[in-house]
Amino acid sequence: MFFKQRSSADGTLSYFYGCGSKGSAVAVDVVAGDEAWFVEEAQKAAVRIAFVIDTHIHADHFSGGRKLAELADAPYCLHESDVGKVHFPIRGLQDGEVLETGNVTTKVLHTPGHTSDSICLLVSDLRRSADPWFVLTGDTLFVSGVGRPDLGGTPEEMAGRIFDSIHAKLLTLPDDLEIFPGHAAGSVCGAGLSGKPSSTIGFEKRWDPYLSMTDRDAFIRELTANIPERPAEMARMVAANLGAAA
Repeated sequence: MFFKQRSSADGTLSYFYGCGSKGSAVAVDVVAGDEAWFVEEAQKAAVRIAFVIDTHIHADHFSGGRKLAELADAPYCLHESDVGKVHFPIRGLQDGEVLETGNVTTKVLHTPGHTSDSICLLVSDLRRSADPWFVLTGDTLFVSGVGRPDLGGTPEEMAGRIFDSIHAKLLTLPDDLEIFPGHAAGSVCGAGLSGKPSSTIGFEKRWDPYLSMTDRDAFIRELTANIPERPAEMARMVAANLGAAA
């Protein structure tokens, strides 16, 4: 298995991983302008990009996912709730669905809250074990923080959904499981984000202030009281990522 993390100046993190021996790979949360990097990395690794995935409709940057999918002749994937919402064809991913790329598998976890379509990706390398090796947590769980709750629905409603998603889907995973989030420090997608671009479930249980909260109402109050300013040009970015802007 190979795994690469790519960082942008605004703290956005993208991922490229897959099975080198069987020549199949996945690209996740590609930023517009980075498409050529993924194509070049695929060529260097002698792999085919089998899936291009965005963990949600992004509001803080222009996505390069759809363009990369066209260049790679691969399906562009979002959660199935985005079918009919976006203005272009997608492969709608279902909660619990498993994508196979050679010896590497990717299980889809629907984790609404930051947005209603948010997903996390639980990845296993079958040459080592069927047990998951790491999880890409998108904008649901960060190192030292969680996603902002004001991008769809009321902040209180969405904060409650983040709490439910984290406790039902992520905190049930093994403590030694690595997490790789969609953003690090410098992003406005959450408050108090660490500059460290990875962690483990167990470490975050101990030190992420939101994960230590077991009272749902207290979590909602704290999260809604610490919402960063909205991203610049957010409306234009969301429209473009939906395919509604030229």
